[in-house]
Amino acid sequence: MKFTHKNNEIRLSNINEKVSIKGWVQKIRNLGGLLFFDLRDLSGIVQLQICPSSSIYKIALEVKPEYVIYVKGTVIERESKNLKMDSGEIEILVDDIEIVSKSLPLPLVISDKNSALEETRLKYRYLDLRNPNQKKYLLARSKIINSVRNTLIKNEYNEFETPILGKSTPEGARDYLVPSRIYNGSFFALPQSPQIFKQLLMISGFEKYYQIAKCFRDEDLRSDRQPEFTQIDIEASFIEEEDFYLLTEEILKNAFKEVLNIDLKVPFIRYEYDYCLEKYGSDKPDTRFELLIEDYSKIKNLNIPLFAGKDYIYGLLVDNNDILTRKKIEEYDKLVKKNHGEFLAYVKCANNEFSGGLGKYFDANSLLINNKTLFLVAGKKSDTLKSLGALRLELAKDLNLIDEKLFNFLWVTNWPLFDYDEKTNTLSPSHHPFTAPDDPLILKNDPKNARARQYDIVLNGYELGGGSIRIHDTEVQKLMFETLGLTDFEIYNRFGFFVEALKYGTPPHGGIAIGLDRLVMLMTGTNNIKDVICFPKVQSTRDLMMDSPSSVDSIQLNDLGIKVNSK
Repeated sequence: MKFTHKNNEIRLSNINEKVSIKGWVQKIRNLGGLLFFDLRDLSGIVQLQICPSSSIYKIALEVKPEYVIYVKGTVIERESKNLKMDSGEIEILVDDIEIVSKSLPLPLVISDKNSALEETRLKYRYLDLRNPNQKKYLLARSKIINSVRNTLIKNEYNEFETPILGKSTPEGARDYLVPSRIYNGSFFALPQSPQIFKQLLMISGFEKYYQIAKCFRDEDLRSDRQPEFTQIDIEASFIEEEDFYLLTEEILKNAFKEVLNIDLKVPFIRYEYDYCLEKYGSDKPDTRFELLIEDYSKIKNLNIPLFAGKDYIYGLLVDNNDILTRKKIEEYDKLVKKNHGEFLAYVKCANNEFSGGLGKYFDANSLLINNKTLFLVAGKKSDTLKSLGALRLELAKDLNLIDEKLFNFLWVTNWPLFDYDEKTNTLSPSHHPFTAPDDPLILKNDPKNARARQYDIVLNGYELGGGSIRIHDTEVQKLMFETLGLTDFEIYNRFGFFVEALKYGTPPHGGIAIGLDRLVMLMTGTNNIKDVICFPKVQSTRDLMMDSPSSVDSIQLNDLGIKVNSK
């Protein structure tokens, strides 16, 4: 059958036209013999009317919800209009109907409300995706990808695919490993990112690359993380940080305009890493509200025993609020300790009278905070700031400080090149081991204080993407590996092919990767990344629909030379 219209595009202007349409039956109503169907296709819904006198009435009586049908009929004006529907002023008077596919009763309801349990929705994901909201998320994803591609093509970037089966290299998380049948005991690794491959493309002379890339990380899941994810992966030669700022801002500005009709203000704000930690307690600060961490070390002058011997005292100052009960503050104390803060202290001032755990140490002259509550954490600088960063976000939610309509972008720059672990006295890359140092001499002589040519793009408290200028000098790359404690054998075993490639005329280059799933999640206003992925995993890293991961038979394991130890 040749179809003449999408269901949701038929209007009063089509009155008396003969139409041929198709779709799933959303709802059936029998009003004294007169049948009404809501017929749904990808575009939306249109109402059908079948009269008892019609020659196809008996066939229509066989139709049940979620049957797939083909329909021919005439567009007529509805007597009882539904202005909430785009096609709500018309209906189709059906004169021919064909049942194409039948459906069993569904284990969940197809509606905007998604009332079924998440386990049910993900087990029957193909049905859950019939819901209008779920379709909205994935159609927006498609539009965002198209917009990104168009911007990159306009900027003369070339799309290349990189291998999925590769070599295990340390990139900050556990690899997913694929055993080799031919080389028993050896493994491929699924890529955590296309990092080395895209740098090799720069060495190959392609100069501008991008890919909508599948990546894999074997790590614990959360609402904004999945074991397999997609990133907008970009690399370019003969380029500086400023070029990536401009390109990324153009990509995002175009996507927001084309998909949401929102005009983003560019250039985005830029904050240095140290400033973000000291004022927001986070390297991915949510700047939609101005609640900043302040240094309250002057409180040491009051000789409060709780702060004796503490190097740093930082705090957050908020307006008094009835929600700030003793019980709520006890919850905040647990949150601070969970985020490595030693303890949470507070003082409240109302009508110039102080109360709270520290109230007896203050008077009107010692702290001017009338009608305010001050939360304080003391101890090691990093732990203190990060615990206050977590408290800052919780206070913002409880006190309704966040404007949910805002999209606040931020560049975080001037990162440390390494993270230092005091317990093991070891360094690890804050980004990855191919990030260029701002000054190679500092990398050599004082690596703990070395800075990176690294940049992260943050949106509303989420790390949306990150990138850096790469090392293109073989000696600097060797120094980086050695600083990380890798031996010559380890360097050769893990990165020998890459180190070799750097010797053959490597251009200065850099890149950025933007998390597509996270971008779509934020642009569509959902708070769970599973909503914007076609077939996601649950928190336990299982695919409920396919019932995977699953065991395999002994023949397959024997081919791979693998024995499974049951726990």
